[in-house]
Amino acid sequence: MLEGPVARREDVPEAFDDVAERYDLMVGLSPGYHRQLRSSAHALVRAVASPPAHVLDLGCGSGASTAALVQALTVHHGPEPTTAVLAMDGSAGMLESARRKSWPATVSFAHGRAEALAGHPELETARAAGGLDGVLAAYLVRNVPDRDATLSAIHDELRPGGTLVVHEYSVRGRLVPSLLWTLVCWGVIIPLGWVTSRNTSLYRYLWRSVLHMDSTADLEERLRRAGFERVATHPVPGWQRGTVHTVVGHKPLAPASTPTSAGMP
Repeated sequence: MLEGPVARREDVPEAFDDVAERYDLMVGLSPGYHRQLRSSAHALVRAVASPPAHVLDLGCGSGASTAALVQALTVHHGPEPTTAVLAMDGSAGMLESARRKSWPATVSFAHGRAEALAGHPELETARAAGGLDGVLAAYLVRNVPDRDATLSAIHDELRPGGTLVVHEYSVRGRLVPSLLWTLVCWGVIIPLGWVTSRNTSLYRYLWRSVLHMDSTADLEERLRRAGFERVATHPVPGWQRGTVHTVVGHKPLAPASTPTSAGMP
């Protein structure tokens, strides 16, 4: 269980293919996992303009974050929301698991990596409408090869005033959450990974990647460098308070045009 290679960040989508069939079982054993996702989804939907709108669930995995978005849209926009939700993931296996579930007609899925958003034709409808109104990135930023490039790509796809919500682990600089994370990983998550899939490489990567992830202050600064404003971090409810965070950033509104003086070109 403790031996063998550890998944690399570059190979994370393919590594998820190997555990996709049992991933829902694994996260279902984590107390508060779905409640925390719903907390971040509600933060995004509260910031999104009234429907119709276009929202991207980037790194949707097996659909837990997508379900959280659908639930939040139902609460805030009514029992039959018209906001279009595009759920995208780089793991074909996880995406297949998500697609097999029951979804409203407003939800669609696409296979693709977050770092290549500009090349995805599935975003053309949102682009024609002025850009995405919101993006939820749950457990994504930690796993992409180039975090700054990915955040910049998300910023480019948002309409002026659009919102990014990052739902992510961060324990760097905090001793107690770091120790608790290590204890939970080696006492619960990694052994469960072995029981459910006989493969611990992804879960050992998970342990290590969280310890190496940006502090919340550094993550906020990444968002600002990518062009986001009004960036703020909010705690999630439950036992992972201080370990999992909701980080919100907004794309600035387009600057007002300056009137040309009379007689000037």
